[in-house]
Amino acid sequence: MCRKRHLAASMSPQVIIIGRPNVGKSTLFNRLVGKKLALVDDQPGVTRDRRFGEAELLGLKFTIVDTAGWEDLDPTTLPGRMRMQTEASLEGADLALFTIDARAGLTPLDEEIARWLRQSSVPVILIANKAEGKAGDHGLYESFALGFGDPVALSAEHGEGMADLFDALLPHIEGKEQEPESEPDDEDELSGPLKLAIVGRPNAGKSTLINALLQEDRLLTGPEAGITRDSIAVDWLWTDPDNGDERQVRLIDTAGMRKKARVVEKLEKMAVADARHAVDFAEVVVLLLDATLGLEHQDLKIASMVLEEGRALIIAINKWDIAEDASSLFNGIRGALEDGLAQVRGVPLLAVSARTGKGLDQMLAAAFEIRETWSKRVSTGQLNRWFDDALAANPPPAPGGKRIKLRYITQAKIRPPGFIIFGTRLDLLPESYRRYLVNGIRKQLGFDAVPIRLTLRSTKNPFAPE
Repeated sequence: MCRKRHLAASMSPQVIIIGRPNVGKSTLFNRLVGKKLALVDDQPGVTRDRRFGEAELLGLKFTIVDTAGWEDLDPTTLPGRMRMQTEASLEGADLALFTIDARAGLTPLDEEIARWLRQSSVPVILIANKAEGKAGDHGLYESFALGFGDPVALSAEHGEGMADLFDALLPHIEGKEQEPESEPDDEDELSGPLKLAIVGRPNAGKSTLINALLQEDRLLTGPEAGITRDSIAVDWLWTDPDNGDERQVRLIDTAGMRKKARVVEKLEKMAVADARHAVDFAEVVVLLLDATLGLEHQDLKIASMVLEEGRALIIAINKWDIAEDASSLFNGIRGALEDGLAQVRGVPLLAVSARTGKGLDQMLAAAFEIRETWSKRVSTGQLNRWFDDALAANPPPAPGGKRIKLRYITQAKIRPPGFIIFGTRLDLLPESYRRYLVNGIRKQLGFDAVPIRLTLRSTKNPFAPE
C-alpha cells in the first residue's frame, strides 16, 4: 500500500483546548468557530476524538482544536485511550488553552493536568470557564495557584469574557496568521480535495479504516461499539500507486448508525444527526460493511439515505481477511444490492481490510473515479441527440388518446447530475417511462452508479386561459 502523508489542517497558528471532562471545552470550541460543530451535552466524555476548526475572534484568526476530557485511568480503558489522544494533540500546537470549571473550583485532576502542561514547551493560557455571575469567583481565585499567571474568566456558553481572551491570545498569535486559501469554484471542484465520508453501522471498523489509510492512530478505536460520536474530518494526501500522483482528500469519520428504534439516548441521537450532516457535505460516501455480519437491512437503509441526499456511493466490505466463504459472501451481497438499491444499479462493491491494508488504494481510486462521473456535464447537443434516439426507439404513450409530447432536455446541474425535460401533458407520463429515460441516461451517457435527478416541466400554452 502506498505511503500517505497529512496535509496541515491550516497554515494558521494551532491552539488546543485541554481540560478534564465537562468543563466546557466543546462549548468554547463552538463559540470560537462560530457554529455548533462539536457535540455538546451535560454528561462528561462526549468528545472522544480531536476536532479541528477555523476560529476567528475579533479579527484574530487561528486553528482551534477540541480534545477529549483528560481522565486519570488505565491506558487500556476507553477513557485512558482518550487521554492518549489528548496528549498526542499537544505535539505541534502553538498554544494551549487549559480550561477549568470556575464554579466547581480546582480538583486534583486539574492539578495533575497542570503538572503535565508545565513539562511541555507549549505556552499555556488558563481559562476559568463558567465564570458568569459570582458563582465562579471562588474557583477563579483558586486557579492562581496553578502557576499559569492571571486566568481568563469567561462564559463560553453566554459569550462573556471573549474580549479578555482576545487580549490573552494576541501576543501568541499576532504575526503568525495567514490568509486561508479561497474555496474552489465549480470549475475547479475536481482539482480540489475529495470530500470522502465513511459511514456504516457501529463497530464496522470505520475509525480503524481511517487510521489504516493515515498509517497512524489518529482516531480512537477499540472493541467497544459506538466509540465515535463527532464527525471528524482529516485532510491528507493519497499517493496514486498507478502514476505516483499525490491527490488531496478530506476524510470524514462518522458515528455508527443503528436502527432508528434502537437509538433512544439523546447523545446517540445527536451523533447520528451529526453523521447525516457529514453526508450532506461529502461528495463520495463509503458505506462500510462488516464481512463477519454480511449485508443487513440497516445497511440498505443507510445506502438509500446516501443516494436520496444525492451523494455518490461506494460499498466496501471490511474485515475481508477473516471472512468465511468469501466468494459466496461477495456474490450474495452483490445480488442483494441489485435487488435492494433498484434506484441505482452498479454501485461499486469492494473487498477491503483495515487490518492488512487490502483494497484501500483501490477504494480511493474508485472514489476519485465516481466523483468524476458525479461531476460530469454533457453538452446540450449530445444530450438531445440521445433524447431524439430514445423517443424514436420507444415513443411516449398516449393515455386516454391524449398525446404526451416531450420537446427537449437539458442538464440543469451537476453533483449530482440533474436533468430537466420540457414538454406538454407531462403529468400523464407513466413512472415506467420516466425510469426508461433515467436508465437511458445512465447507460448511454455514462452516468452509471450515481444518483440522477430528472425533473419534468410542462411548457406554458400561450392559448390557454390565464
